[in-house]
Amino acid sequence: MYNWIKKTTKILESNYQYLELDELYWFVGQKSQKETRENVYLMTMVSREPRQIVGFDVAYDKSPERIQEIVDNAPESEFYCSDGYLGYIDVVYPGNHIRNIRDKKDTCGVESVNADLRCFIAGLQRRSRRFPRKLKTLKAVMEVFADAYNRFGVAKAKYRLDRDPNSRELPFSVLDFL
Repeated sequence: MYNWIKKTTKILESNYQYLELDELYWFVGQKSQKETRENVYLMTMVSREPRQIVGFDVAYDKSPERIQEIVDNAPESEFYCSDGYLGYIDVVYPGNHIRNIRDKKDTCGVESVNADLRCFIAGLQRRSRRFPRKLKTLKAVMEVFADAYNRFGVAKAKYRLDRDPNSRELPFSVLDFL
């Protein structure tokens, strides 16, 4: 587990009312022989406002202990939202836990960030021959991306301060921060 966020990324001042948790899976080295073929998990925690990655872990399992470490190292929040994965039940949250097993309405922010991860990190793209050979490589790539993604979020929030907050136009993208 990396507690890198406090030392590398400037986090916007926020009360972090909602934090969302989710995991995505992929493989390292070679595809597993399991039915689902995954052998590595990338667990992310994202704040809704401002939308930033406040914690992540890359590991061969998605145990409640790993999730607990992410929660413990993240800023405190009033609400923690997750999907139906049973491992989230065994975690002790400083705030209220909202577990939504029916749809993604409470985790749409983290699902969007996970889609961005798959879009911008070639080794996580689906139907790809590109994949990290070692877990250490995937962790390093995630650190660089999370730092760039959070700097992009800070710049986006500052840019929209004196403009229409509903405008989707930006003169820069996350790629400018990589």
